Amino acid sequence: MARIDYFFGVFSPWTYLAGQRLEQIASRHGASIAYKPLDLIALFSRTGGTPPAQRPACRMEYRMQELKRWSAKLGMAMDFTPPFFPTNPAPASYALIAAQKAGGGDIGGLAHAIARACWAEGKDIAKDDVIRAALEANGFSGDLVTTGLFDGAITYERNLEEAVERGAFGAPFYIVAETDERFWGQDRLELLDDHLGTF
Repeated sequence: MARIDYFFGVFSPWTYLAGQRLEQIASRHGASIAYKPLDLIALFSRTGGTPPAQRPACRMEYRMQELKRWSAKLGMAMDFTPPFFPTNPAPASYALIAAQKAGGGDIGGLAHAIARACWAEGKDIAKDDVIRAALEANGFSGDLVTTGLFDGAITYERNLEEAVERGAFGAPFYIVAETDERFWGQDRLELLDDHLGTF
């Protein structure tokens, strides 16, 4: 069975637009997913990228056009200037890491709920009550907001180091463990699907 290592920033708009297509693809191919939220801004600085706020106007204008095009194509509601962006992604990332370790809930649903809260629901995903609601809605204990902090922080840093070592440089980023095939961006999910079909 293939394993997809999924590196992502919880507050990335492209992570949001990926929706739950990764989970659908994995299910179709009997593949597992290892969720690896990380510090996306730190990843940029380590791999030659530029944070959005520091990009030239022409790149930001194009980024907005692409967000609008993909939102419309995918039929996903989106606030292109959300009230709580950027925000601190660490608390939600720690909780997601703790939830994956705890098991028993819908981890894919949780990852999408957090991104949706930022990009479609006008919520601050750094706030405990927002994270708790997402945890509980996806079958996890809301207490993971606080109990998962220590392990979450350690794994969050480890995920960044692993991403750099394995050649990830943006989000969402998918690596098929068995072949080391890498796919960057929600617009590469179809190619990931094709690759898994070769197993």
